[in-house]
Amino acid sequence: MTVQTERPPSGPTEVPRGTSEGSGKPPARGRVGAFVPYLLLLPAVVATLIFLGWPLINNALLSFQNLNMRQLIQHLTEWNGIENYTEVLTGSDFWRVTGRSILFMGTNVVLIMILGTLVGLLLARLGKRMRVALLVGLVLAWAMPVVAATTVYQWLFAQRFGVVNWVLAKMGFDGMADYNWMGTQFSTFFVVTVLIVWQSIPFVAINLYAATTTIPKELYEAASLDGAGAWKSFLSVTLPFMRPFLYATTFLEIIWVFKAFVQVYTINAGGPDRLTEILPVYAYVEGIGNQHFGMGSAIAMLTIIIMLLITAYYLRIVLKQEEDER
Repeated sequence: MTVQTERPPSGPTEVPRGTSEGSGKPPARGRVGAFVPYLLLLPAVVATLIFLGWPLINNALLSFQNLNMRQLIQHLTEWNGIENYTEVLTGSDFWRVTGRSILFMGTNVVLIMILGTLVGLLLARLGKRMRVALLVGLVLAWAMPVVAATTVYQWLFAQRFGVVNWVLAKMGFDGMADYNWMGTQFSTFFVVTVLIVWQSIPFVAINLYAATTTIPKELYEAASLDGAGAWKSFLSVTLPFMRPFLYATTFLEIIWVFKAFVQVYTINAGGPDRLTEILPVYAYVEGIGNQHFGMGSAIAMLTIIIMLLITAYYLRIVLKQEEDER
């Protein structure tokens, strides 16, 4: 009895399309496809280098020059090495303004994140109609141009015809009828802080409200069955989901507040007596106002370095906390 078996085909075996016969190399189409994401990013990278990289390089070059009005008129380039940096760093004004800027930034960011988080949680609790009404108000406040918002606040806190002074006088605070909010360092910073916090709360609130919409409702139900109250449910369910959004939003607010030039300068131009100058305003006054353009460029470069150090320190803390949680 013979057993008939199927013989393998004698011709060449068929090679799958897209692969090379006898080689373990990936297909050519796959190698080309690996570069597609980088090609898509190329326009954004080129635009960033042109519109951000070149001004930064140009500013860095100016910081090593003695550039005043005379050099501009005569088209002279006078290199003075690190003299601008030496003069800035050895002076007391720069360090005083730096400490003031960091304190100003920290105060604003803390207030923004606390109030913005509370408003975001309120949005998650409200009914549909009230939520839409509050969202519309937040978006309108957020969309208002910075200069226009600053001008409105100047009217509100005006000494003679300001609404704030009028309301306080009607409430019985007669001494506030003609109070000059721009007359002292503390009161000027108070007005600027109220303005910046008011402008920043919408972004934080909407961002954190969006984070709450990603939380499964089953987790709240499970926490309720375990006997968790509102506060414990917030700590065990809401906060872990919101934590990445809180980290990212705080990072963005640090950058935004630290470079808040328009609000501070428009309110009182860094006054009174330059007591409310923060680093961006200080760089502008020294560079454009006093026509020491090389000095202003040096201060601007130092401001960028300080901001990078602050953000790097913050990111280091965030990454360390994430590692500890794992």
